[in-house]
Amino acid sequence: MTTINILKTHFPHNGKIEWIGLRTKASREITIVHTAELLINHGIVGDKSALKPGSKRQVTLIQAEYLPVMESFLRKEISPEQLRRNIVVSGLNLGILLKQQLKINDVVLEITGNCAPCKKMEETLGVGAFNMMRNHGGINAIVRSGGVIHVGDEVEVSVQQGNSKTIQPMLL
Repeated sequence: MTTINILKTHFPHNGKIEWIGLRTKASREITIVHTAELLINHGIVGDKSALKPGSKRQVTLIQAEYLPVMESFLRKEISPEQLRRNIVVSGLNLGILLKQQLKINDVVLEITGNCAPCKKMEETLGVGAFNMMRNHGGINAIVRSGGVIHVGDEVEVSVQQGNSKTIQPMLL
């Protein structure tokens, strides 16, 4: 008999990195990159969050599938850099992965919570953008194992069970 806990380990396939961006400390500009280095307990080299070791928001991720949803709410085109997240991932429901881990090459990210929108969304995208992004704003993560990632890399889920035991998720 399949239990809910077993079903939570089933994924149709791995995800894929579609976009990577760095947020600079001095400005609102986003630097789009195709390769990024992640440091344990810091974040992405060159991103403002990497300057605060120990933060629960070292890396921010958002689902590629949310972009068309947000565009339909606002009735205008949205680019990833406007959303100010670090990594856009397709093919995974990121919102269900709280306290789980993502593996990208040698990098391991632990999901720490939802990435709530801020007032910058309203300033950047217009009236209603803050509410449009609620529950669609992505997730925060900390870097448990560092390394290099690239646009196009596969994103795997490592499922953690009750006593921190990692089990291999099942791809359907």
